[in-house]
Amino acid sequence: QVQLVESGGGLVQPGGSLRLSCVTSVPSGFTFSRQWMYWLRQAPGKGLEYVSHIYTGTNITYYGDSVKGRFTTSADNAKNTLYLQMNSLKSEDTAVYYCAKDRMGATKGRGTQVTVSS
Repeated sequence: QVQLVESGGGLVQPGGSLRLSCVTSVPSGFTFSRQWMYWLRQAPGKGLEYVSHIYTGTNITYYGDSVKGRFTTSADNAKNTLYLQMNSLKSEDTAVYYCAKDRMGATKGRGTQVTVSS
């Protein structure tokens, strides 16, 4: 079973930046460098929202409309680690952020809290 551990969250002012990391423990038969990996988030009182995903084999990335142009997803295959660089943060970006193995979040980490507030 893949284990995902997010880190890097915190409190930041509007307009600020944060970089989230997701370390993946890789079981036998799982090749991190050939995976679709996702970032999802859940704001207080709301459902799980898609943020971004990446194919680690080619680093092709996709983004949700609400974060396009502000967030950047990347992967370091040597470290089995996924990143989410978040710039120009807004209060509406406040949420628990998860990295996941699928878009529905069936396999995801415990999440890291991001709070954007002055």
